Amino acid sequence: MRLKPSYILGAVRRPYLDISMPTGNGYMTRIVERPGKWMSDAELAALSEKLRAIASQTLAAGALTYGVFSGDAKRMQHSIITLVSDAQTGQSIAFNALAVIEADMHGQDEEVLHLGLVMVDRDVRSQGLSWILYGLTCILLWLRAGLRPLWISNVTQVPAIVGMVSDTFTNVAPRPGAETVQDFNKVLLSRVIMARHRHVFGVGQDAEFDEALGIIRNAYTGGSDDLKKTFDEAPKHRNAQINKFCELGLDYDRGDDFLQIGQIDTNAVRRFVMRSVPRGSLLAVLSLGGLVTLRRVVLPVLYWFDTKNDYGVLRSKV
Repeated sequence: MRLKPSYILGAVRRPYLDISMPTGNGYMTRIVERPGKWMSDAELAALSEKLRAIASQTLAAGALTYGVFSGDAKRMQHSIITLVSDAQTGQSIAFNALAVIEADMHGQDEEVLHLGLVMVDRDVRSQGLSWILYGLTCILLWLRAGLRPLWISNVTQVPAIVGMVSDTFTNVAPRPGAETVQDFNKVLLSRVIMARHRHVFGVGQDAEFDEALGIIRNAYTGGSDDLKKTFDEAPKHRNAQINKFCELGLDYDRGDDFLQIGQIDTNAVRRFVMRSVPRGSLLAVLSLGGLVTLRRVVLPVLYWFDTKNDYGVLRSKV
């Protein structure tokens, strides 16, 4: 897998990530950051339509209306979309919709990456897309943040996802072995998320939250209704302990979710690269990561010498 010059230029030049890259096995991946801030209404509508098309191939019935499915620019100002397509036909086959949640932590603004919704067309499941959908974008955002640990959150009732988040990220709770949320920062973040950002993951105001156990009770009443599963329907993790943790902790008839809080840091990235990234894709991922990191140096220089555009407090147009 090679990065074309156009991808390299795009990665360095744009103020928000808008990167297209081949990711092996005939797939093309596009990462689009905060499209509601810069895409036209027509482009937003087209992007949302691709996401809804994938959802229609994933859900047995019903439709999702919250977040990125709405095509609403205000909602998509805080979204980061990872969209995987067939390189030959251009057909969209999978996506991950991250959300950037703003939280007040000890009097300072903190950005939390909410892992959001992942959907994969039934015809291409189990074909090695997990590393793209669950980790690639998080790594790029972590690199751009200067290797500073970033908070992540995740809402799910699916044992496979509970286990993936527990295995991939650092100091995650709740998880087997950390069934109660005792860390004050995690409790504080979960309070902010449930008080201000339920709309991000389609949880209604009538849902109750147990902050000690990190469980949202009656979670499927705010737009995500059609994602509700029975325990038998929910994909399982290879670790039976995680499956049992979900079965005992959640009421699937009522519709409960775990709200997991953790961090992406150097250890999390090392584990992800060693375990999940295919060897044939490793060079391209490292190259792209280097370009994203380079943006922290290159973009300010480019902006300074660009006299045709106004970059606000960085440098006014002259």
